Amino acid sequence: MDERLENLRSTKNPKARIKIMKGHFATSNSHLDTYIDMSTVKIRHNNAREAAKVLAQEYVTSTYVDTIVCLDETSVIGAFLAEQLADSTHMALSHKNNISVITPEYNGLGQIMFRDNQQRMIKDQQVLVLAASITTGKTIKRAIDSVLYYGGTICGVCSIFSAVTKVAGMEVKTIFTSKDLPAYHAYEPNKCPMCEAGDRVEAIVNSFGYSKL
Repeated sequence: MDERLENLRSTKNPKARIKIMKGHFATSNSHLDTYIDMSTVKIRHNNAREAAKVLAQEYVTSTYVDTIVCLDETSVIGAFLAEQLADSTHMALSHKNNISVITPEYNGLGQIMFRDNQQRMIKDQQVLVLAASITTGKTIKRAIDSVLYYGGTICGVCSIFSAVTKVAGMEVKTIFTSKDLPAYHAYEPNKCPMCEAGDRVEAIVNSFGYSKL
């Protein structure tokens, strides 16, 4: 399966790269005809740092950030992003701010929650939500609702890849868009043309990667 993965480099920064693979994949919310592998950009510190530099450009001089909520195993990128946003050499609005980088939990109902010791990093704070991949925006919407529930304010939503331009009325700042992956499509499970054609799902995919069936 790995042999089918192809590199896709950002036009903004070629060191910020992802891998893609055509096929029939299922997530918890949809069926996909393209799997986007984020392993390199999420795990390798050089690539994570370069991705953070690209995302920081969208916020560094315009948005004050207290906390970055990291979804989809993006905490390495989140740490570098915090560093960029608080860097005094960039005329950063969050200059010298000690930005919190936190990862939420999911309860048994799939709701996003923050433990008591992390809630002070949400309440009355300007919160930036970071995701790896946004397909339908449902998970981001749950994250936004959770931050608002705990008393925070959403100051931005960003991702490595997004198939949507807005979530809950907020613009998504992203490195890769559907224009970079013109063959990428997401379908509701009961309206998947690949299923209708009799093509079996070959793997289950989520933020951790893929598992062949």
